[in-house]
Amino acid sequence: MKKTIVENVYNWYRQTIRNSKYRWLIVLGTLLYLVGPVDISPDVFPIIGWIDDTVVATLLVTEVSQMLLEARKKNKQQESNSVPNTIEVDAVPVTK
Repeated sequence: MKKTIVENVYNWYRQTIRNSKYRWLIVLGTLLYLVGPVDISPDVFPIIGWIDDTVVATLLVTEVSQMLLEARKKNKQQESNSVPNTIEVDAVPVTK
């Protein structure tokens, strides 16, 4: 099946933001796009102008939150692997 332009852009954005080398560049570029005057559809058109900003902001928040959740899950797994669940104790009988 042929991919659409939107799917290609989404996949590119997702792969690039997950690359640690380009992550902050993509986040900064996205934030500049959101506050900058240049848009795909200008904000002077009441609803249509806000749609592209909403999509871009949603994409940024979704990807960053997924990365944070994955990092948290990975840290939790590392903690559980490094700390044993059982403690070995030498038991000795106590006599009076």
